[in-house]
Amino acid sequence: MMVDARRYARRLTLEDAISVWLQRWAGEFQHTIAARFAVNPGRVNDVLKGRLHPESRSLALSRRAAA
Repeated sequence: MMVDARRYARRLTLEDAISVWLQRWAGEFQHTIAARFAVNPGRVNDVLKGRLHPESRSLALSRRAAA
């Protein structure tokens, strides 16, 4: 029986993307962050390059300042 890998694909939400920024600023490597979310490291890079959830950086900055 063949299993369709796309069926189990996980997408990063806006909240996940904000967390990606906060973890990256804390010094975490992209591959480590990706492993935490069970996604391909390319998805983490998409967040950091602004291709996925471009508003997440500014939201993460405001959360970081509030903390």
